[in-house]
Amino acid sequence: MSGLELFAAVLGVIAVWLTTKQNPWCWPIGLVMVLLYSWIFFEVRLYSDMLLQLVYAVLQLYGWWQWTRPDSQREARQVTHLGIQAVLFGLGLGLLGSLALGAAMASWTDAAQPWLDAALTGFSLVAQLWMAQKRVQCWPLWIVLDVIFVGLFLYKALFLTAALYALFTLIAVQGWRAWRRDPALVNA
Repeated sequence: MSGLELFAAVLGVIAVWLTTKQNPWCWPIGLVMVLLYSWIFFEVRLYSDMLLQLVYAVLQLYGWWQWTRPDSQREARQVTHLGIQAVLFGLGLGLLGSLALGAAMASWTDAAQPWLDAALTGFSLVAQLWMAQKRVQCWPLWIVLDVIFVGLFLYKALFLTAALYALFTLIAVQGWRAWRRDPALVNA
């Protein structure tokens, strides 16, 4: 464990907790966290996770814009459900992205876990996009991914990061419960 990993983990807890509260400050704090984790994952040869963090940086900006856009004609984004076709489409894109990235990592890099890392990356992008759009389905997907991430990080001896993702799992359960009770969703 490094001081950098500890700092990134603390920022991660704050960012995810703020997300469950629908506080837009989750996005800039998350931005700093993902940039730090991109370096951490590079150091341990989890290249798909490193790339994921860089894409997350862009999605952090997108999420911040989605949650705070100053358009006076529109209210802030509300929590919504995706239809089954949209869920299947998103998961299909996650699968295709996972296969393409896994093949690339397995063929052209010395990645430590090319296929698992790629699968977690592909589906995490789907979950992050759904979160930025305030889709309630982001939370159950995050729960599954976070549990798998815990195992990967234990394997790579990133014990603090494994503990962080275990905490993310618990926070995701809370987020799922909170967003399902959101008045915008209940009254829809």
